Amino acid sequence: MAHTALDTDIAQRAKDELGKLYHVIILNDDEHTFEYVIEMLQAVFKITYAAAFAHTVEADSAGTSIVLTTSLEEAERKRDQVHAYGPDWRMANSRGSVTALVEPAQ
Repeated sequence: MAHTALDTDIAQRAKDELGKLYHVIILNDDEHTFEYVIEMLQAVFKITYAAAFAHTVEADSAGTSIVLTTSLEEAERKRDQVHAYGPDWRMANSRGSVTALVEPAQ
């Protein structure tokens, strides 16, 4: 299959657009219950229970979960909202919110 200049331009434009996007990633830890993480994800990201549950299970099993891919400004705002959510009242050893990172989408 031959690639045209248009195909190359479209591929480059898609890559450039992706380069401007950022992931909001949550990290697994032992200081938050599943219930807390699900509630926090629903509150901050306005996602369904099922989606929040899936991200919580993924973070628990894989260590991380990409919750959102968006502009840098929005990703940083969501990360800050996660960090502001506070500790899990269900766990005495919970000293703060879940850790969230912002990383470029590659």
